[in-house]
Amino acid sequence: MKVHSITDHIFAIHADIRSEDLFEGIWPIPYGVSLNSYLVKGDRIALIDLVRDWVGAPGELAGQLAAAGTSISDIDLLVLNHLEPDHTGWLGEFLELNRKAVIVTTSKGADLVGNFYFEAERIAVVKDGDKIDLGQGQVLQFFETPNVHWPETMMTYVSDGGVLFSCDGFGSFGALGDRVFDDEFSPEEHEFFEGESLRYYANIVASFGLFVKRAIDKLSGLDIRVVAPSHGIIWRSEPSVIIERYLRYAGYLDGQREKEIAVIWGSMYGNTEAGLQYVLEGIEEEGVPYTLHRVPNEDVSWILADAYKCEGIVIAMPTYEYKMFPPMAYVLDIFDRKHVWYRKALRIGSFGWVGGAKKEYEAKTAPLKWENLEAVEWAGAPDADTAELLRARGRELARKVKEA
Repeated sequence: MKVHSITDHIFAIHADIRSEDLFEGIWPIPYGVSLNSYLVKGDRIALIDLVRDWVGAPGELAGQLAAAGTSISDIDLLVLNHLEPDHTGWLGEFLELNRKAVIVTTSKGADLVGNFYFEAERIAVVKDGDKIDLGQGQVLQFFETPNVHWPETMMTYVSDGGVLFSCDGFGSFGALGDRVFDDEFSPEEHEFFEGESLRYYANIVASFGLFVKRAIDKLSGLDIRVVAPSHGIIWRSEPSVIIERYLRYAGYLDGQREKEIAVIWGSMYGNTEAGLQYVLEGIEEEGVPYTLHRVPNEDVSWILADAYKCEGIVIAMPTYEYKMFPPMAYVLDIFDRKHVWYRKALRIGSFGWVGGAKKEYEAKTAPLKWENLEAVEWAGAPDADTAELLRARGRELARKVKEA
């Protein structure tokens, strides 16, 4: 990878991670992910955010620093906007190689530096609005943005160039290659990255929509000409695009969602699948778009992303040993953790000798505050009367989505 100039004093350094590892130990990254760091050169030199020792990232960091005319040992300040180990895992080695650098972070960040890396001395704590002048017009200003998405998170701003270093805010999955700026990608590539930014948001940030809104409001008075996140595209041409996108995503938590239906289904022997086809016919009659996700065949990462933006949800599953189909129980657990709230929902499913999913389903969805239509359950295969009832429920759900 090559180093990229944002301004005459600011450089983007990134490593593309292509690995079968799961991001946060949970989320697949089949298209990779970028780890972005930033170099700010004044009379003193600051490095903003670090990497972990993951698929050669430290080597990329060192090589690109050299291409920018500096080295690890030249860094005076290491700004850690966020202490999650994908941004800090190489901190111990960095501090061994550089004996002079001071870590700049929030007070909560300082605690985490101690907890993760046992460093307590070389730390400068900054508060909301504090500034550090590097010289040559390069002034770092810090804004605490807690819970986007860890409580110690801050963002750093340099007015010369209007560059906002937003860490996990405004980020995305997806490797970048040797292009990093928004004006270097085609419309088709932007469509891909929009999908990966939604998946990233739903997987990583979804629980904290209120804090995302607060952070955007706090930053609204800044002249932001470049959004430089720690994962994903750097927005220098149209930075408002990614900010408005994140504001829309944050609104999915408790506001306006897309008038679409996420259909999540699992079937043991085809009977629940057969019944689902009648629900889909009803939805189609009302002209509401829908998407299909089969569990456990599809990873919950993509299911969550789709469900997070949709107003309507269909849960189609058989009863399994008097309870819910286990893969669906896991999906609903993730929905609870990620606050997939206030949806219009329909549950359907077949059973063999007796039903039993109702009690567990109601317990799992109660925290989600869903408006549940009357469920449809049937023994064995769906008969003609059940088929018509399922069509009617599909139409009813679709109408509620359109009216939302």
